[in-house]
Order: sequence, then structure tokens, then C-alpha cells
Amino acid sequence: MSTIQHSISLLVLCFVIASLTLTWVSNPCLAATFLSIDCGGSDSFTDRATISWVGDDAYVRNGEPQLVEFSSSESLLTRSLRAFPTLNKNCYTINVDKGDRLLVRASFFYGNYDGKNSPPTFDLYFDNNFWTTVNMSLNSDTYVGYEVIYFTNSNVTNTCLVQTHPNQIPFITALELRSLDANVYSHVDSNYALFLEQRYSQGRTNQIVRYPDDAYDRLWYPAYILGSIDVKNEATSIDVSSAEDNPPVAVLQNANTFNDSISGSLNQSLQIYSRLPNIKVGIYMTIYFSEVTQLPSTQKRSFQLFIDGKAYSTPIVPPFGSVNEIYITNLTASSDTLFELRPTPDSTLSPLINANEIYSVSEVSSLGTNPADVEGLATLQMQFEILQIWSGDPCLPAKYTWEWVECSSGPTPRVTALNLSGFGLFGSLPDFSSMDALVSIDMHNNSLYGPIPDFLGNLTKLKQLNLSENRFNGTVPASLSSNKNLKLVVTENCLSGMSCPPLPPPPPPPPRQKTHKLNDNISPPPPPLPLTAFNSSNDRQGQNNFNLMSGSKKSAELRMVLGAMVQVFVLAFLFFSF
Repeated sequence: MSTIQHSISLLVLCFVIASLTLTWVSNPCLAATFLSIDCGGSDSFTDRATISWVGDDAYVRNGEPQLVEFSSSESLLTRSLRAFPTLNKNCYTINVDKGDRLLVRASFFYGNYDGKNSPPTFDLYFDNNFWTTVNMSLNSDTYVGYEVIYFTNSNVTNTCLVQTHPNQIPFITALELRSLDANVYSHVDSNYALFLEQRYSQGRTNQIVRYPDDAYDRLWYPAYILGSIDVKNEATSIDVSSAEDNPPVAVLQNANTFNDSISGSLNQSLQIYSRLPNIKVGIYMTIYFSEVTQLPSTQKRSFQLFIDGKAYSTPIVPPFGSVNEIYITNLTASSDTLFELRPTPDSTLSPLINANEIYSVSEVSSLGTNPADVEGLATLQMQFEILQIWSGDPCLPAKYTWEWVECSSGPTPRVTALNLSGFGLFGSLPDFSSMDALVSIDMHNNSLYGPIPDFLGNLTKLKQLNLSENRFNGTVPASLSSNKNLKLVVTENCLSGMSCPPLPPPPPPPPRQKTHKLNDNISPPPPPLPLTAFNSSNDRQGQNNFNLMSGSKKSAELRMVLGAMVQVFVLAFLFFSF
């Protein structure tokens, strides 16, 4: 290739990558996390909403893919699931950007996949925090979804299913993760999570709004207020830039209001239905208003938001061609709380509403097992594949620690014991000396070989070490044999020059089961909202005094723009070097 041809090729490459990078930055869904996982599936497919779905093999190490016996939908998404008959906690582990505000949606469709006609009940957690109790006995033939929004506190996030009742096996059908811009829901502090109670588009009769109309793929369900009428927005375009929570234009194109031609309608209040639990919880609520017609000077639509009979807002005059957003925070509410829009005395038209969102809010923990112990356990898992089925935080929640570890109490627990007797471990011991809080190690009855590592003698808190019934050779380190505070058991090994028969080869790991599905272009049915995001005990009961306000904001796109510029400049340098 000539120098000129080479230079032209580099220039074209520069242009292509720059174009792709600009596209990536302009679309928030491509800027960070936008992941759709078909749990139990192995093939990738694109649905009618142009969302790409992938199988779950890369995100979970345990569980069994299952085909669904009964599915009333033609969607591939409801034809498989992943069930977890072993371990008390199983987690999907996904790489994310630390500090992102993340929307996570978990969906479930039982469909009698096990032929038992016995839908299970189990718990759902995210990053050591309780999310909800999934009670499929109430929704055995329904596709049920739950949503939570939270800030990520590390470079990975975990969604965990926890078995809470004997013989009731947790399962999951789909898992979706969407990054949100930093300004969205910024009136809620990063120490709090938002649990979706409802997200309604008023005046739409049968259409659910989601991606690509909503860049974050929030699901807006059609809703109707009793006694109201549906009206269509006459604006040719609607500017939503003033709304911090970025509602999609599609949910502002319709509204609910009263028929003003009916006598007495101007005196009516428009009540906003809520799906909140029976007991009071902290909430975040946002309501969107956009005038549906260009009003003449002789008409005025003005109203106020009242909560339990008390005025909450100043008069609201919906703008035509744009949107007014009212948000509610620092408030506790329940299913008995009355939200209503009352016309002001000077209004000539009834109140209207285009869309609303209600979240229950709860403080979350950002802590976890001590990083030194997490590092040591990861080293063991890398060495011994059989241990890789355990996932999520090793010690938290405290009721659901890994089966082979014991932990101290507290918000940042330490691993105090390793109970790996008879686990079929094959190989030499890696260095897990970072786990310096260990008191007891039991690894007897395995196929461990090589010298007994010196680092074990540096674990100053170690009181018991059982390495018997293995194939260790050489001599016991003096730091262990001379430690009078250590109960050391090393019998039935190959120590002190004793020979051992050859080691048998390790058993091959069991093949991972897969389900096979053909690609289709059928859009998966968006999950209906759960009856409630809480179980009857309501572990996230709200407090009367809490502060959700946050003044901190960041630019989620800045680092991506800088990264794009670096790529372009590097290629430009290469171009001019040739």
C-alpha cells in the first residue's frame, strides 16, 4: 500500500470512530449501562422496541435454566427462566460505573415451569439492601416486575435472590439495568434508594411508553382517573428541557381532565390515585403538567396540589408546548393519603394531569465485607472453580452469608472462619494472607498438594488449622509448628519425605445447561406493576424526619466526551505520523 493510500485509510478510520463516538455520547442509553438480560436464555435477540437482549451466562455462576411450560405470550422472554435450587443466596454480578444513578428492573413469570403448580415466595436484594419480597402465589400467571433506582457504590452491582422458605425455589425471568443522567431524581440524596410504586401516563388507553420514546426505558403505564376524560395535546412540539426528571414527550401528548361543558365540573377536584402501601413510608413523587390547547385570553387553567386537605403548591398554570414539573419529597404517605388537584377561584377550566411517578424511599447501606477479605476470597475462587458459584457479598446480609464462611458482626464484617472440609478442592493453596482476621481454617478431606504455605503462620489471630487428609508435602513451617496457641492438624498428608500415590486428575466441571431459542422481533410484554413493592412486614417503613435534598450534581457525559476526544486525537497523531 502506498503512503498516500495508507494516509487516506487512517483519515477515514479517524472519521468513522469520531462519528461513532459522537453518536455514543449523544445517546444516554449508550453512554453508560444499558443492559437487558434474558435469564435462563442463551441466545441474543432484538425485540420490537429495538432493545438488544443477551443470555445470562456471563453474569451468574449458579442456577438452572428452565423452559416455561405455560406462557400466554408469544415473546421469547417468557419462555425461559433461571431457577436456583441450591445455595441460600444467588446473585447476578454486573460491571457498572461507580457513582452512577442506576435503574434496575427485575421481572418474573412462573408459568408452572416446574410442573408443580406451586409458585414460590422469596426475597430480592440489591448490593446487600433488601429490595422486596416476591410473592408469585399472587401472580402465578402474570409477568411481574419490580424497579429500584440507586447510586452504585463500587464498580460492580449485585442483584440477589434469596430463598426464605424450604422447598420454595427462587427464580428470575429478566433483569434490566439502565444508567440515568445525574440530574434525574436529583432531589433525592445518594444515600437513598427509590422503589417504584407507580409510573402513569394519563389519558393513554392502551399504549405503554418505554424506549425509544423514553431514553432511560422507564415503563409508563396508561392510566385513567374515574370521571375524567382523555384529551390529546394539540402542541406540534413539546419542550421538556425544563423538567429535571426528563419525562418523555410521549407521556405529555395526552392528559386527563374533566368535561367543562358539564355543569359543576369546574368545582371538582382531580384526585391522583396512588399504589402506596398501607403504612406510611417516605416518598418521592413527581407530577407533570402540559396544557393541551392554546388558550384564548378569556380562559385560564389554574389549580393547586392539595395533600390530605392542605395546600402543598402555589397555583399551577400548565404551559402550552412545554411542561411544568412538581415534585414532592420529605413527606411520608400511605394508601390513605389523598392527593388532589383543586381549581383556583380564578380558573375557568378544570385541572389536568399528564403523567406522574411515585416512589417509596428508604436509606441504603453502602458498606460491605472488609475489602481485604473480599480480595482473599476472590483469590480462592480463582484457584478453585468449585467455589465460583458463590456470589454477592460474602457476609451480608448477615442471615445469608456464604455457606463456607463465618463472619463477625457489624456494618463492615470480617471473615473469621473458612469451612471448606470435603469441598473437592484440587490444587495448591493460593496466598490469601490478606484475610488477617481468620480464627479458624478447616480444609481437611480435599486434594490439596504442594508445600504448606508459609503465609498461614502470619495469620496472627488463627487458633485452629485443619489440613488433614490432603496431599501436602515437605515440612510444616516453623511459624505453625511452634505456635502454642494454634490447634494444628496435618495428619494423613505426605509430609516429612513420605511418598504419596499419584494424584488422580481433577474431575471436570459440570457443563453449564443452556436453553436454546430462536431469534424473534416480538417485543417482550412490559411487566405490570407489582401489587406493592413491600411485603406485609414492610421492612422499609418510612420515618417522619429525613432529608432527601441533595445539592450535588455531576456531568455524566463529561468523561465520555473526554474519552472520545482522546481516541480521535490518538488517531489524528497516527495519521500525521505516516
